[in-house]
Amino acid sequence: MWDPAQYLAFADHRARPFYELVGRVRASEPRRVVDVGCGPGSLTSSLSARWPSAVVEAFDSSPEMVEAARAAGVDARVDDVTTWEPLPDTDVVVSNAVLQWVVSHPSIVSRWVAALPSGAWLAFQVPGNYADASHRLIREVAGEGLAHVFRAEKPVLDPVEYADLLGDCAVADVWETTYVQRLSGPDPVLEWVSGTALRPVRAALSSTDWDAYVAELAPRLREAYPQRADGTTWFPFRRIFAVAQV
Repeated sequence: MWDPAQYLAFADHRARPFYELVGRVRASEPRRVVDVGCGPGSLTSSLSARWPSAVVEAFDSSPEMVEAARAAGVDARVDDVTTWEPLPDTDVVVSNAVLQWVVSHPSIVSRWVAALPSGAWLAFQVPGNYADASHRLIREVAGEGLAHVFRAEKPVLDPVEYADLLGDCAVADVWETTYVQRLSGPDPVLEWVSGTALRPVRAALSSTDWDAYVAELAPRLREAYPQRADGTTWFPFRRIFAVAQV
């Protein structure tokens, strides 16, 4: 279950990759713009502001996120990224930090590219920090007993692999950025991953087992990401971006 409030706790940090992604989409007057995995809808309104004449479509697989998006005034619905198909007038598809949850997403991306009209734009970004200490420690503390909750040890492709996937498009723009984020609080990295990477672990554990898991994970994260003298913590976060015009 997604917790919109926990996800929004780092809204500024999570918004920056979205704006940098959409900033590379050069569509002028798209007919339909789709926010795939809109979450709580906090960024969907910016798509309407940029393309005011477009129909903006938004969906998410989480009823909790959709409820939060609707409360924010976004006309969102519950839908499944694995079965969704773009309508013939879809000129822009944006997916922000969603596809890493779907093991089959490379084939889904290829399917969308084939279905989109000529000249349409597809833009997505995914986290690329699965080999970093944060995710490595999450898996280590989980152990073999919870190995099934992780979709894959490396659930995203490397940038060159995404470039190959999109290489036949008219535009294939793939890059990566590492944001060195300044977090605050006694366990800031734990708080960060609680809204995303730890979600499937939390769902698989009872309250008692979850408390024990967090009690073991928290000090390991503090050691891996030490607090500075001013009370803040540096958290490097790699993101992989891909923008294509079909």
